[in-house]
Amino acid sequence: MDISISQHDDENDMLTRLPKEKGWRTEHLYQYKSFCFTLGALKGVKSTQQCFKTEPTDIFLATSPKSGTTWFKALTFAIMNRDRFDFSSHPLLTNAPHDNLPYLEAIIRDEASYNDYRISSSPHCLFATHIPYSLLPISVMSFGCKIVYVFREAKDVFISNWHYMKKLRPKDLPSFPMEEAFDLFCKGVSHYGPFWDHVLGYWNASLENPDKVLFLNYEDMKKDPVVCVTKLAKFLDKPFCLEEEREEVVQKIVRLCSFENLSSLEVNKTGVQKFGSHYAVENRHFLRKGEVGDWRNHLTVEMAQQLDEIIKQKLGGTGLNC
Repeated sequence: MDISISQHDDENDMLTRLPKEKGWRTEHLYQYKSFCFTLGALKGVKSTQQCFKTEPTDIFLATSPKSGTTWFKALTFAIMNRDRFDFSSHPLLTNAPHDNLPYLEAIIRDEASYNDYRISSSPHCLFATHIPYSLLPISVMSFGCKIVYVFREAKDVFISNWHYMKKLRPKDLPSFPMEEAFDLFCKGVSHYGPFWDHVLGYWNASLENPDKVLFLNYEDMKKDPVVCVTKLAKFLDKPFCLEEEREEVVQKIVRLCSFENLSSLEVNKTGVQKFGSHYAVENRHFLRKGEVGDWRNHLTVEMAQQLDEIIKQKLGGTGLNC
């Protein structure tokens, strides 16, 4: 059931009218346009739809939560700003990736921060987002903005989500065992979920507009980061020149943004990331393992088979290698 939300609806009225599901980090998730959101995320989606003024040079990094967002934020920022910063004194060494490449739905709710970011990042503003493709402002595609979408294997996405949400879940809420989270995930109840609908929206957009939407595989980036970073830079109209190839700039970016390097930096071990005035996360929670196949350490064979079958049903026949 889809219910429209007007700009002038107050919070209580909005909550009473929307279907709700059991939450992971909060007590409830609210269903809007077939996707699930916390109240804060829903406000961010609506603010983006109503207030965001798109520029044709804007670039968006889109992901389903826990699909490698922090890593790809660092990579995208490093690629686009490699002519501005020296690797020995790079902003990523002292600032978290989230500080350098903000979430659109978070920064749009702080007018001063948003305006400052627009000015400092010109001519290319880089934004990350978890917003499903169908809920992005129409102007993003009509203006021909570039979108990079990262797809990660569903079982690893689930495990990473559960670990992350468990750490952030308030103490006054009941415990959140993995089995309960798994049942919810399989039903499509997760942050910005269902996971498969989130993936499919961007996958279809990449087929329709391959020059505007790049669909990248997390596992491919882990397997051969030099090839994938080169592909990403070319898509963003900032390909590596021959001199940069000779100076191994691609390899330097890969090393700078590697999980090992990012997780070892003081800012990512002790810093705190604030998402507006209502939500803060310790930076260390964004970099847990980053491994491919960590789900094997947590899921039973039966659980893995169940989720594989769901993904096959939901994404099978789309041409997506899942």
